Amino acid sequence: MSARAVPFHCPFCGDEDLRPHEAEDGTSPHGAWECRSCLRAFKVSMIGQLRRPASATSTGPSTGTPTGTPSGGVR
Repeated sequence: MSARAVPFHCPFCGDEDLRPHEAEDGTSPHGAWECRSCLRAFKVSMIGQLRRPASATSTGPSTGTPTGTPSGGVR
């Protein structure tokens, strides 16, 4: 994974004219972008990873056999 993800579209207007945002003091905050079309600045940051949803082969609540498996356990 790259250290810096680049957004392709402005989340406000959908335009593609995005550039890294520079604060008035000349610094560039990490993940900050500006849209030259709607003149808005926004920040992109990762919150965390999501858990995978339970799959169809997870153990059923009462039978102890995987969901979708016949009662003999053989497919």
